[in-house]
Amino acid sequence: MGAGQEERDGVALTNLDQELFPGAGATKRNLVDYLDAMSGRLVPVLQGRPLSVIRVLRGQDQFMQKNLPKYTPDWVPRTSVWAEASHREVVYALGNDRRTLLWFGNQRAVEYHPGLALAEAPHRQTHLIMDLDPPEGGGFALAVRAARLVREALAGAGMSGAVKTSGSKGVHVFVPLAGGPAPEEVAAAQRAVAARAERIDPELATTAFIREDRHGKVFLDATRAGGATVAAAYSPRIRPGVPVSFPVDWDDLDDVSPADFTVHTVPGLVKDGDPWAEAMPAAQELDAGLIAEGHTIPVARVQAMHEGKRRAKARRAAES
Repeated sequence: MGAGQEERDGVALTNLDQELFPGAGATKRNLVDYLDAMSGRLVPVLQGRPLSVIRVLRGQDQFMQKNLPKYTPDWVPRTSVWAEASHREVVYALGNDRRTLLWFGNQRAVEYHPGLALAEAPHRQTHLIMDLDPPEGGGFALAVRAARLVREALAGAGMSGAVKTSGSKGVHVFVPLAGGPAPEEVAAAQRAVAARAERIDPELATTAFIREDRHGKVFLDATRAGGATVAAAYSPRIRPGVPVSFPVDWDDLDDVSPADFTVHTVPGLVKDGDPWAEAMPAAQELDAGLIAEGHTIPVARVQAMHEGKRRAKARRAAES
């Protein structure tokens, strides 16, 4: 093979010495080596879940790929999902093995966003998820403070979760669920957790879905339910330095920075362990009080859509 080309597990790898994307500080080889080294931790969080990836091809903007391209090898595991929005079957990969991850790495798939439910049980979400997004100009420390509000709100309902960096400026809190709750129940509980966390410190955190209504506060995003996705633990992100979404002990959150965890550093940090699996508490039943409260809270996207239309109408009236 030529320079920058080799083969692993029967997967031909090409152009390995090219930079992943401008400002990456990493090559395609670094990505493939990372996926190879971390496959034992990545596969468990991807396995059996419809997988969306974000690819970045040379000279092009990044894009999310859901439907597998026609040239995908037959050995890549897959599942078909009916997409109501586009009225068609979408064929998703399943990130079930190292070989599939190597193939995706060669396709310049940098980010890995698994579905929230297993393909075999698409209407049973496995985790309650809170995505904490600091405001423009706000740093990771604000997201950490908001995560502690979420932890307090969960504890008030007798629940607990694990926390990880998002790989950007934010934080993700995952609560494993028992009993196979329906996505609408999980979504309701997430809205209630966000509302309770906001009430603890309304100066720090907000549930406002419309960005202009957040006023410099951390957004408690409770919309990770149903057909949504979230970056997996250990997934690289398309950011300078190629940071990784990485699990952190609750007691260590104040002492870390998202930049500590990159495709270069993470394999050495985990050594033979799996900190995400080790941090994850036992699966828990959804608190009935959270579900009941959440059903009284409007769905954020729907509420934002109606509010956007109302504001547009008011602007038109003011202009005329």
